[in-house]
Amino acid sequence: MLQLTEQEVLDKIQHLVPFEGQLNDGSLTIRISEYQPYIATAIHNGSRLRGELMTKCELTEEERYFEEDPFTGDFISSLPIVLQGDDSRYEYDLNRAPDHCIYQDAWGKNVWSTPLTDAEKATSHDKHACYYRILKYLVATLENKFGLCLLYDIHSYNYQRVENETPTFNIGTKQVNARRWRKEINELLSGLSNIELPNIAVTAKENDIFKGMGYQATFISQHFNNTLILPIEIKKVYMSELGGESFPLVIEKMNESMKTVITEHAASTLLRRTKVKRLTGSNILASKLPREVIKLDRQLYAISRGINTLSYINPTNLKQEKRRFLHNPYSYQPQFTYRQLDLDPYKFREQLYRLPVEDIRDADIQKLYRKVIDQLAIRIDLLTNIGTDEFLYNSLRYYGQPDERDIANANFILHACEYQEPPEATISAAEAIQAFKDAADDYGITCKVVGSKQLIARAMVSGRSIKVNTGCMFSQRDLDALIHHELGVHLVTSVNADAQPLKVLKLGLPGNTHTQEGLAILCEFLSGSFPLHRLKTLALRVIAVDMMVNGDSFGTTFNALKHVHKLSDDDAFTITMRAYRGGGFTKDFLYLRGLKDAIHAYKQGDLTSLFVGKTGFESKSLLDELIAREILKKPTYIPKALSIKKEPNPVMDFLINSIK
Repeated sequence: MLQLTEQEVLDKIQHLVPFEGQLNDGSLTIRISEYQPYIATAIHNGSRLRGELMTKCELTEEERYFEEDPFTGDFISSLPIVLQGDDSRYEYDLNRAPDHCIYQDAWGKNVWSTPLTDAEKATSHDKHACYYRILKYLVATLENKFGLCLLYDIHSYNYQRVENETPTFNIGTKQVNARRWRKEINELLSGLSNIELPNIAVTAKENDIFKGMGYQATFISQHFNNTLILPIEIKKVYMSELGGESFPLVIEKMNESMKTVITEHAASTLLRRTKVKRLTGSNILASKLPREVIKLDRQLYAISRGINTLSYINPTNLKQEKRRFLHNPYSYQPQFTYRQLDLDPYKFREQLYRLPVEDIRDADIQKLYRKVIDQLAIRIDLLTNIGTDEFLYNSLRYYGQPDERDIANANFILHACEYQEPPEATISAAEAIQAFKDAADDYGITCKVVGSKQLIARAMVSGRSIKVNTGCMFSQRDLDALIHHELGVHLVTSVNADAQPLKVLKLGLPGNTHTQEGLAILCEFLSGSFPLHRLKTLALRVIAVDMMVNGDSFGTTFNALKHVHKLSDDDAFTITMRAYRGGGFTKDFLYLRGLKDAIHAYKQGDLTSLFVGKTGFESKSLLDELIAREILKKPTYIPKALSIKKEPNPVMDFLINSIK
């Protein structure tokens, strides 16, 4: 971090230079990632006490910490302009007037064992004055540039010594022109009251326990007519008041929620009070990718890029075991073998959890990387236990299992009667390869299309290559569906990910399996290449996974598919093997659930952000935000199925829209 003089800070602000630095006396951290018309401050965040005062202070570190506002700097770390006090309020209190900013006693306790000298007081007063010179210059600069400025003044308070019930959030408005800013005050109260914290009932009130009478509010009201300061006191529900222990899950949620509430409130105020026509919270966040995110993203990719789950889980002796099983399908249990894991799982996990995720200040981006790292750790546990009883447990952790709704959807679909004769498979693998090449040319995508004898599926994407099963024949409809599925989604998202600044989009975000497959099957449907037998296959995969999870043997599941659902030996074996490989692979139930969620997302609106890479439905709002902030690029390629006007198919339309 830069160490800056006051004049260097002012020069950077004057020239609108983004920077992150600390005053060279250590008293204040300033982060300006982008000049926007709002500031967030945490002036009591720090606990630093300069050395010459330590020996005179009668309070222990724990006693000082009790009255400070720890973590308030974290709550606003996602925002583009942050001023964070690093000195303890016991050295000088930035929220008290200069003449009263140094305590002799506070909250009933004497602070100093001997009176401070004039020189010691002068140093503290100088720091206090310096903060307000910087604040005044910054606010004036923003008012001049935007015509308006907002200041969110974040504090926390101890509540256990208060007898009455107290709010989670308190906005103090006694020094605010409440008549002029009433809509803004009410909107912020509403936003804060709608925050959800784990196991905490949230309330937000105005002037309930604090009136907003601090000096920072006084200073702003005295010097600026077009700046709204909103002092926000946060109840210390995120930590133990007495012990000082933090509650990480509450803090994480508070970080995310304060980012959302403040940016949405600022955007709404700017829409109302300025001439800007269109604005969202995303538009007033920084548009430059922070260096700490780039650094971690590169490190994560270097560690994890070689992991291909299916290359380890697909049996190496599949053909032999298939022959043996079909020769004796009632008593023989396939004995699959697998490729050896060629990485050290312990070293891999160690490297993952050493990544400096805490350095990422944007709460939502930090949470995203934490989830990716957790998912990768579970995936390595999955791969470590291939062929053992532990594999199923880790598959359940990673992919989950069918719930009652998944099974009900599957059974509903399986009750439908076939109404069309399946078209004849007359297209060879060589012709299919050429069709994929032509489709890639039509998209304008450069890729390899090759035949393979090792595939279980009829076709699959690996990086920027499409592999086609040379042992298969294809009907035109099935080939069209494969092109829209494999090329139109899986390859398109791979190519789009290559163009993004974040490599995590190549690794895959949380939930990317069910999102990718759901979108791919949605595109089959939208293209008009999605027959009932294909939908039934997805339903049967759910049934097979459910039987496997409930302890049925390979043979029992195979025979149920063959005799109850009238599948051929080849189809029944393939569906069963997919569910039982590795020791119990639950992934296949996600295809139908993914389709359900993709249909829901499609009906909700624009899916564009989901195609920037290997994304997840749960990350869509963040992806939309990052595109709006111009941190991510809009995807270059979009599935062509989304713009096809297909002929209505009343039967399939009814079935698809009935999946709940």
